[in-house]
Amino acid sequence: MLDLHKSRRSRRLSFPISLLLTLTLILSACSNAAPAAEGTSGNAANTPGTSEAPASAESSTPEAPATKTVKTMNGDIEIPVLPKRIVAEEYIGSLIPLGTIPVGAPGLTLQNMYFQEALQDVTDTGTYGKMNAEKIFALDPDLIITGNNDSYPTLSKIAPTIVVPYGELKNAHEELTYFGQLLGKEKEAADWLTEYDERIAAAKAKVDKAIPAEATFSIMENADKTTYVYGDNFGRGGQPIYQALGRKPPAEVADEIMEKQWAELSAEVISKYAGDYIILTSNTRTVESFKSDPLWGSLPAVKNDRLYVWKEERSWYYDPLAVLSQTEELADWLTKSK
Repeated sequence: MLDLHKSRRSRRLSFPISLLLTLTLILSACSNAAPAAEGTSGNAANTPGTSEAPASAESSTPEAPATKTVKTMNGDIEIPVLPKRIVAEEYIGSLIPLGTIPVGAPGLTLQNMYFQEALQDVTDTGTYGKMNAEKIFALDPDLIITGNNDSYPTLSKIAPTIVVPYGELKNAHEELTYFGQLLGKEKEAADWLTEYDERIAAAKAKVDKAIPAEATFSIMENADKTTYVYGDNFGRGGQPIYQALGRKPPAEVADEIMEKQWAELSAEVISKYAGDYIILTSNTRTVESFKSDPLWGSLPAVKNDRLYVWKEERSWYYDPLAVLSQTEELADWLTKSK
């Protein structure tokens, strides 16, 4: 304690100093006995073990963790709880509905017509499947998302890298749910999927009313004198037709198509794989050109005006945003003439 008797100050100051000390002690006591914050116990100052100097509100509240550990095909990986600078090679159509815009993405992805406008300020990170490591490094990402595990050794040296292989997430629900959990945006994912389900249900109801349930559908592509057929998870319209609208391929080839997801067809077997309706990708041909072709023109779907031809820039993508738009587009076509 301060020994006032040994102080060099005059006795005239003894009273003011004593008063100052008294006031200080009173104010300190009042501070310790201050009412608790709203919603907390008013007896916090009497809690056993509480130190003489009360802890500040900031120090008494546990800080939220800055990182978390997620299980991936490459083992447990520590990532930011709330990543701010994401480079995404894949799955951008699931990030945008969550309100997450990456800082970098490959050029092919930036050309996706279904969300091109949302990515106008996103940096091009190079070739899809072989992104430029130097460009990515310059963006200082805190998380990288890709579907290409071959790139993992390089990308993981730049930032925590999550690899989700192509086809592992089967539909919009799996994608949005996964990335909602990964990025801590479960509510945003649930809200978007609610609207998605409502719009898909409306499109399906419209098609079901116009098209018989037993009608078969084929998803095909014609390019460079080669024809391919696809399943329900390989783009070109498979997701909207087989998943969203619940339609089926010809029974004879259904198991093969859904298991392998794609097959190259010779001219001799095209008719075997052709359903009552054909959704066909072609960058160079039109419905009229297929009608005038001896082979294609002989197919019932073509003869009966049940052929839909669209270009790769619209059919290739299979992300949730694309699937929703494609489903409504195809539903409009299927019901327009009905």
